Amino acid sequence: MKTTKIVLFLAVLTIFIGCNKDTKPQNFTLEGGVFGTTYKITYLNAENNYQKSLDSLFLLINNSVSTYQSTSDISKINRGETSVIIDPIFTEVFQKSKKIHKETNGFFDPTVGNLVNAYGFGPENEKRDLTDNEIAAYMQFVGLDKVSLIDGKIVKANSKVYLDFNSIAKGFAIDIVARFFNDKNIENYLIEIGGEIRAKGTKDNNKPWIIKLIDPINAGENEGFKVINLSDKSMATSGNYRKFRFLEDGKKYVHTINPITGFATESNLLSASVIANLDCANVDAYATAFMAMGLEKTKAFVEQNPELEVILLFSDADGTMNEFTNYVYK
Repeated sequence: MKTTKIVLFLAVLTIFIGCNKDTKPQNFTLEGGVFGTTYKITYLNAENNYQKSLDSLFLLINNSVSTYQSTSDISKINRGETSVIIDPIFTEVFQKSKKIHKETNGFFDPTVGNLVNAYGFGPENEKRDLTDNEIAAYMQFVGLDKVSLIDGKIVKANSKVYLDFNSIAKGFAIDIVARFFNDKNIENYLIEIGGEIRAKGTKDNNKPWIIKLIDPINAGENEGFKVINLSDKSMATSGNYRKFRFLEDGKKYVHTINPITGFATESNLLSASVIANLDCANVDAYATAFMAMGLEKTKAFVEQNPELEVILLFSDADGTMNEFTNYVYK
């Protein structure tokens, strides 16, 4: 039923959304801002500029799951409204979140936002320690198991539970664009939103799409220090770029909040990139979960889920950056 609704949703979009027609197939690159970040979308050998269609897709996603839009479904639900009938977009994002929350034993959790803000890792960026009692108070409202979908409505065990799908929404938006392109029989494209990516086919020189990872320590200064060839796969990276700190022994650590216990811990995992032939929403969520899991738990998880390729950058015992990966560089 869920898949049928999404297909119908895209079909209606195709019928009612106009596009600027061109006379012969050509390559297009569309760039702009969305979801508080940027996007760059390249597709090849197509007859139409689909900018208007993509703008409409992004608007529909914002209207459903954007916490920055006060009139969105998720904002209404977070305010405690109980009569909201959620749309197919919200339904799929929620169900994917539930699935990955269960698979990762709670390390992926879209309800952890209030706790993150309390620690000062939110927009205000004013770091502080929380007492055990404060953590316990916030943890009453953390846990996706406290949220259910019943008869088309979101039901929360506690009205103060706050949903935030930012850690999966960009990947989901990429999936929606990819489905739109697939419906248009576009065989070669690269969709990037906020650093999350889906690639299909090849570039116009028949070579794989090339993705360059950012150095998590020297972000912006050493782009492309890892080069990935991507074709017919999704890729997402989660990391604390420039948010690590040096301890007295010279080691680099990042502050990570455990969504299961509520406690903030020091982690030597600087970034986690996930590559897989899965929806981008899935790899987006896995990358987020892995940062919360830490290095050793992530390695164990990947061993049990070999369909996931990972590039884990971490600070080793002497403070230098090292890498664990099961990705084979081409």
